[in-house]
Amino acid sequence: MIRSILSILSAVVLAGFVSADDKPATAAPKNAAFETLKGLAGEWLPVDKDGKPTDQVFTAFKVTSNGSAIQETIHPGTPMEMVSVYHLDGKDLVMTHYCFLGNQPKVKLDPKSTDKVLKFTFVGGTNLDPAKDMHMHEGTITILDKDRIETAWVGWMNGKADDSHKMTMTLVRKKK
Repeated sequence: MIRSILSILSAVVLAGFVSADDKPATAAPKNAAFETLKGLAGEWLPVDKDGKPTDQVFTAFKVTSNGSAIQETIHPGTPMEMVSVYHLDGKDLVMTHYCFLGNQPKVKLDPKSTDKVLKFTFVGGTNLDPAKDMHMHEGTITILDKDRIETAWVGWMNGKADDSHKMTMTLVRKKK
């Protein structure tokens, strides 16, 4: 009798593990800036001098990992392709940039950012010495509207901003 009860209990417990595996994990906690970035999912084109979209995809945002990360692919399909991954670290929105230079700067959302202007500041990285090596150090994503953003990123060299490595670009969402 006891053996039968133990067998039934074991089956119930095992069934619970199996059904738990079939369910997706709980989604990432809500964070306004992170939710804003999720809204950028899709391909983005730079505009020309007249403000018209070009046909070259500059960056693509993709929500991944059950909504807990956003992958940005910059210069997709080119030798200069780079990936940036945004995610929450506790309550903080952070991003690691996997640069074609072979370094991985990490930035964190400035708490003074707004829902339309997301400013990121350098908090460290790997494969770089910020006092001397070239690296992406800070940047801003400005949401102009749901289909138009401006990005501004600043490269650093020898421990200070390097004017030759500043990049500001207006991007429009590629229409399907």
